[in-house]
Formats: sequence, C-alpha cells, structure tokens
Amino acid sequence: MTQAVSDGGFGIYVHWPFCAAKCPYCDFNSHVRHQPVDQTRYTAAFERELAHFAELTRGRTVQSIFLGGGTPSLMDPATVERILTAVSGHWSLDPEVEISLEANPSSVEAERFREYRGAGVNRVSLGVQSLIDTDLRLLGRLHDAETARRAIETARATFPRLSFDLIYARPGQTLEGWKRELKQAIDLAADHLSLYQLTIEEGTPFHTLYHAGKLQMPDQDLGAAFYELTQDITAEAGLPAYEVSNHARPGAECRHNLVYWRYGDYVGVGPGAHGRLTVGASRLATATERHPETWLENVEEHGHGLVENAGLSEEEQGDEFLLMGLRLTEGIDLGRYERFAHRSIDPRRLNALLEHRMVEELGENRVRATREGFFVLDAVVADLAS
Repeated sequence: MTQAVSDGGFGIYVHWPFCAAKCPYCDFNSHVRHQPVDQTRYTAAFERELAHFAELTRGRTVQSIFLGGGTPSLMDPATVERILTAVSGHWSLDPEVEISLEANPSSVEAERFREYRGAGVNRVSLGVQSLIDTDLRLLGRLHDAETARRAIETARATFPRLSFDLIYARPGQTLEGWKRELKQAIDLAADHLSLYQLTIEEGTPFHTLYHAGKLQMPDQDLGAAFYELTQDITAEAGLPAYEVSNHARPGAECRHNLVYWRYGDYVGVGPGAHGRLTVGASRLATATERHPETWLENVEEHGHGLVENAGLSEEEQGDEFLLMGLRLTEGIDLGRYERFAHRSIDPRRLNALLEHRMVEELGENRVRATREGFFVLDAVVADLAS
C-alpha cells in the first residue's frame, strides 16, 4: 500500500460519543452517561481498534487526525495523549499534520486547552452555535454567550488554528439579527468558521416540536435568503465559502474535512465511526457499533467494533465522489470520477446543467456547482450520476 492509492489524502477520525447533555436538534451518535466513563478502559479499546486498522493501511502517511463527537473535550488530556501516541506508533505523520479536537466552550473545558495543546492538538473546533443567550437556551446549550467569547479568546491564545460553529435560520431569527451576529462572529474568528443552517432531523426533540406546530421554522425562501446573506458577508470579510457550510481564509481550510470532500481515505474508530479505505483493488466502507458499551465489549473480544466492512461498487464510488466533491468550491476533476466510476459523465446531462447555470467549468475537465446549484445539490448529483 502506498500513498498514491488516493489523491484525496489519508486521515484518522476518532469518535468520542459522550456528552454532558443532548441538544434537541442533534441526531449525531452522542450519549449522556450519569456515571463517570471509564476512560482507561475506553482508551485501551481505541488503541486496539487503531491497531486493527493499521494492519489494513500500512505505508500510509497521516495528514489529519480529528477527535470528534459527542464532546471530545470531556476526555482527559492524558486520554487524548495516549490516542495520539497510538496513531503515531502505527503510521507516519505528515510534518504538517493537522490534529483537531472538538470542544464545548464551557469554562471548565477551556481551562484544559493548554493540556490538550501539550498532548499534541494543534487545532480546536468550538461548538458555539450562537452568540445570543436566549437562542443558546433554545438550542439546549450549557454555556452562555460570554462564556463562549472567553473560550474563543483562550483558544486563540493556545492553539495555532481555531474554528467555531454557528447555527443560523433559527426559530424567530431575522436576517438583520443574523447579520449583526455574524459580523460579531467574524470579529472574534481567527481564520475559519463553520456556519450551518438549522435543519429538523428525524428522531430529535425539535422534530417532535416542529410536527406538533410548536416550533416555527423559516420558510424555504427565507432560508435561501439566510444562505445568500451568509455567503455575501463572509466573502466580503475575507472568509469565503470553500464548502457549502465552511468558510476560511485561503490556506486555512480544515484539512481533515478536505480528506472527506476530496474523497480520500480515512480510518474511523470509536462507537459509530465510519471510514473509507482503499485496500488493494477494493474501496471499503466501514462502520462500527453505535452503542458505546456494546462497541467497547466487541473491541475487547474481537479487537475491533466493526459492524460494516463492505466493498463499494464502481457506481457507488462514483456517486459518493460526486456527492462529496461538488460540495467544494474547488469542484471536481472529471478524470478522477472516471477512475472511480469506470465511466464518463453523460455530456448531454453536463451541458444541460451548464446551460441552466447549476454547474460551471473551471478549466479543462473540472466543474463545480454554482451558488444556485448548491440549493439543489442532491438533484445536480443525481443528474450527473444517471
């Protein structure tokens, strides 16, 4: 196995599934435990599962490590250090490897930032979500706006790179209010922001409230106006979108997420983690057991918690490549699509999308979705893939 198997890079994703509280809009694989988590036992399981995947991916060089969740900043710094030591023991690390940790901006966790930095973390992603106290309460967050601002300041003073998340198009939010809040966020930001439009996900408390008529969401036209406003303000401030929901100064893009969107290879360890791996001539889709305690028992018994380890067909690879790559403003290389799908894009369908300004050409053999195309990206992908 050589680094050349994937043009998209190689990363490691580590899923820490535990949270202090479950947010009402969240459908991620996150769990609240009212008794302390046995971090020593979980750390040993992470080490074993990493060793399992290392056997499949020898010779690779890691460009990025992402500690996601859940709330990874609930991990002890010693836990983080052991996991990172295990990664560096199995793979070579790129000299400029990006090591990200997701964190909640509570004051207790912010005080631990220095220890995470000492463990090797060089980028932090803060789940701020709003700078308005009433909206933070609506979103079920445990921090207030002032705590978030202090955490951002602490992170900027501690880590070479920083990002934080905000959610917009919230119930009752106005365009003028979002404009003010976004400009405040840009003043606080370093070089990266993740800005997500609130969506109602099945199985969440917000889904129940929405369908009971107790949660009013912006209509489709207002949602589009929020998106347009977000693009215009961030671009003017020098933080243009490089992906549908992510904004950065040139060169400050999240390297780990670029591995996903460029359809690179990545190992996923921990409860409910997904991965994509090129092994020999096959591209594998992997997934681990979602329930934390069951995952833990499976790893201790079998050395891994895999519940899915399936080869992807050429058609599936082509579809995934389009779905991921067209999220990026850099677009996709049609030659890479042909290598995955073993067929070409139908020129008639491509020309139709070009004529309707859903996609645009970026030089020879490269296309990207336009701003209009982003609104109907699933339809654009389906058209190109058919």
